Amino acid sequence: MNASAEWAATIDRLLGEIGAARNSHELANAKARALGKDGALSAEMKKLGALSPADRAGAGRALNETKQRIEAALCAREAALADEALRERLAQEAIDVTLPGRGLGAGGLHPLTRTIERVEAIFRSIGFDVADGPEIEEDFFNFTALNTPPDHPARSMHDTFYVDARDADGRPLLLRTHTSPVQVRYARTHEPPIRVIAPGKTYRVDSDATHSPMFHQFEGLWIDEHVSFTDLKSVYADFLRRFFERDDLDVRFRPSYFPFTEPSAEIDMRFADGPLARGQRFGPGAPERRAQFRSRPRALHRLRLRLGDRAPGDAALRCRRPAPVLRERPALPAAVQRLIDSSCAFPRAGCDASFRPTGTPTRLPSA
Repeated sequence: MNASAEWAATIDRLLGEIGAARNSHELANAKARALGKDGALSAEMKKLGALSPADRAGAGRALNETKQRIEAALCAREAALADEALRERLAQEAIDVTLPGRGLGAGGLHPLTRTIERVEAIFRSIGFDVADGPEIEEDFFNFTALNTPPDHPARSMHDTFYVDARDADGRPLLLRTHTSPVQVRYARTHEPPIRVIAPGKTYRVDSDATHSPMFHQFEGLWIDEHVSFTDLKSVYADFLRRFFERDDLDVRFRPSYFPFTEPSAEIDMRFADGPLARGQRFGPGAPERRAQFRSRPRALHRLRLRLGDRAPGDAALRCRRPAPVLRERPALPAAVQRLIDSSCAFPRAGCDASFRPTGTPTRLPSA
């Protein structure tokens, strides 16, 4: 066999090895034998230097054509192996599209949102409206209208978040430190009788293991004739029992001092088998605050309550319009009423047990 016949047989053998490669590893070995540094094509190119210039040109063109054939065979086999691997993978991961899909579980409301809605539902059922106001508040509504003197520590930047903006009187705006401003705005735009609660987010410069700079709170305001501390006690004690769905609650009202209510009380509660929980507060509005509302007849009495002072968390609150349904709160059981009376730290007065809605308020304006 002459040299040209041997080279033709070598080319056929190399192309056969490339076509017979069963995987990428075998294909890489066949490529190295054909085009590698020590491969067959490199060995032939080394022989070009011994040829005459006339023969060298023709031999060089023949080797280049051979190299192109081998490279084309390599690309074709590589594509064929990739297609074969894809078909095998699709066969292994076949999906029966006729099977029922895996349904996604329905989400749920955040615990804070559920709590707020539960509080709103209980108070609406006894005739209270729900109001919401701006979280960026004016100094007047947050402090001045609530009997907070100009030198009170709560007005300092150590306790309150101020924003880089001012109201019409040039006083800086702030993030409300309680939801009491909503009561002021509501009372200035509604006529008595008034029964309203104001839940929402509040902000204070206080952050540690037990406090959050943003927490949720709800406050209530009740303005009507012939209402007393006893009425407020009855509503609050009844709310606690309905909220926790238990009658074995011990509720204690302790006299206390707050500049925005007079007299004031704090509320402690516990289950019959649990620890004491402290912190709720309420009382009639302070006389100095009456000048901040519209002119009211002296026969009107104003009561307010606060719950959730310093409860950390995060949830959004929407002001909803209560349904115009007239309801009458059923009388409390005798045993419950005796428990409320026995825990009262103030003289008992007449209690009007009829509760009716006072309207359907919209969101209160910011100015």
